[in-house]
Amino acid sequence: MHGRMAIYTISGDARELARSAEEGMLPIFQAQTGFKSYSLVASGDELLSFSAWESEEDAEAANEVAASWIAENMADKIELKETKTGEILLGTAIGVSTKAGLSV
Repeated sequence: MHGRMAIYTISGDARELARSAEEGMLPIFQAQTGFKSYSLVASGDELLSFSAWESEEDAEAANEVAASWIAENMADKIELKETKTGEILLGTAIGVSTKAGLSV
């Protein structure tokens, strides 16, 4: 399992941005191959996005999908600072465990 992590600088209300993402970005992610989960965390003037994907390729493809949706829907309220993808080693909400490298 792989994750996509992104950090955005935001202007405006984080809850409003999250509602927009839930209504717009989430359904698009859910339609993508390998989608497992999506979370947003507000931290001051930043919004941290985390999504889980079946494969590294799926996680990388999510970068393009997210960038396109943000450009069309909230470019005036959010700016990408950093994005990374990597293997999820432990994720209780999505059933990934370090024990014997197995999904639970």
